[in-house]
Amino acid sequence: MEIMGSASTQAQRWGWVKVASGVAGLLLLLGGVAVQMAVAAGGATEAMKSTIEEVLTILKDKDLKQPGKAEERRRRLEQVVGDRFDYQEMSKRALGSPWNTLADKDKQEFVALFQTLLTNSYADKIEAYSGEGVKYINERTENDYAEVRTKVLNGKVDIPLDYRLLNRGGDWRVYDVVVDGVSLVNNYRGQFSKILRSSTYADLVDQLRKKSEKIKVQ
Repeated sequence: MEIMGSASTQAQRWGWVKVASGVAGLLLLLGGVAVQMAVAAGGATEAMKSTIEEVLTILKDKDLKQPGKAEERRRRLEQVVGDRFDYQEMSKRALGSPWNTLADKDKQEFVALFQTLLTNSYADKIEAYSGEGVKYINERTENDYAEVRTKVLNGKVDIPLDYRLLNRGGDWRVYDVVVDGVSLVNNYRGQFSKILRSSTYADLVDQLRKKSEKIKVQ
């Protein structure tokens, strides 16, 4: 089984969500020009809005749109997104129980490979963002966990888009994104589990390495 580079392959009403299937693409949708607040924003919502503002500032920077600035632009975007997304937590949840059997160096390698897979999913989609509006539904918090629920308003159909966050030392970090009821992390976990049922962890990592190397030479 080949590892996919998108969050989900759901149905026709998902056509436009190809833009949102990448991590940053999902972030950008919250930066829509027609944002509506259904409830008062809490800490997790404010954290998301702060990151989105940084992303949009980079996207609107005329200097970074100049020829020869593409690499710097991508690097800045990846830094901003990386400061909000907890790639280690996402990797741990996507891999599942095998994570607990790995040595520290193997965990670090898996996180790096998984991060490359995720960041690549938005690298070429980010320019396709067209300013869809977003309605913030609510924020649910329980101890150190929060979920920021939204709906993307694209003029034809409203798509539920939820962010799950973990509070680490007062900083809200995203560990999963749910589009129309489908979890990004669970989607990858299903792919990884299917590979591991018929093969080995080494084979899974080999697939990730090859995909990562292919991405880097593109």
